[in-house]
Amino acid sequence: MMSERISIEKVVQIYNIDDHFVHELIASELLHPQTENSVQYIMYEELPHLERFTNWHYDLEINLPGIEIIHKLLSQIEELRNENRRLSQISQKLTNWEEADF
Repeated sequence: MMSERISIEKVVQIYNIDDHFVHELIASELLHPQTENSVQYIMYEELPHLERFTNWHYDLEINLPGIEIIHKLLSQIEELRNENRRLSQISQKLTNWEEADF
């Protein structure tokens, strides 16, 4: 289990970011750390999100409320894409059924 996560302390060192920023992301529920023996860990699967949030904040100078909004909108777009794919597949099946030669 230790190989699937990294301590916040390490993340701050590796990414050269402010630990206050990481804790703001956690408080906003954009990151979901695990705690063990008073040490907070970020799961590896959340690192791409952290990297994206870090780039938005430090490179594009987007504040935390902006990051929250962008993340929410991108999540909604992804959900809509998935729903569109699902409906297209259903539509294709219905079209094929209507064209079937019985």
